[in-house]
Amino acid sequence: MGESGTVTDLVAATALDRRLAAIVEPIIRGMGFELVRLRLMAGKTRVLQIMADRPEGGIEVDDCAEISHVVSAALDVEDPIEEAYTLEVSSPGIDRPLTRLKDFDAWEGHEAKLETREMIDGRRRFKGVLAGTEGDEVLIEISEAGAPVTIGLKFDWLAEAKLVLTDELIAETLRARKAAGSINEADFDEIETDTASEEE
Repeated sequence: MGESGTVTDLVAATALDRRLAAIVEPIIRGMGFELVRLRLMAGKTRVLQIMADRPEGGIEVDDCAEISHVVSAALDVEDPIEEAYTLEVSSPGIDRPLTRLKDFDAWEGHEAKLETREMIDGRRRFKGVLAGTEGDEVLIEISEAGAPVTIGLKFDWLAEAKLVLTDELIAETLRARKAAGSINEADFDEIETDTASEEE
């Protein structure tokens, strides 16, 4: 969903993905969540992967189970997938895909990998620090000949975009979850203790 509520190619890549997203997105939105990404994966048994999140972040396992139950019932009625498939509903994870323009503002200052559909100045892959957005462009600071330079890529040019798992990203995610009360103080201390003992 772009800012206008339409499903973007980053959310749903293929025509069938977009058809499925058109069914699933209003249901998920009605439950108070946002559709981050939907992919129908090929294989012996097809897997319909749905990533969802709360608008403010912080989806839990029980939320995913609830979404799975409601979406599964709706898809049984609509029956848009001819073959047998498995439904998987998950959170976007820490190194989440960036599928909406607002994601690039929300995660400004963090490292990301972007891939464009077409070659831009002789390359399709860009890795750097997100610098927000400007109009319909995603800004990213990359290294050119050893010097940092900020470039703008049109949102519509992007084929894939995701955060890079860094210590800073993990620390910020843990702090945010702790502040929201979804991590117990004792659990947080335990994580830090485990990390410290691994380093010894």
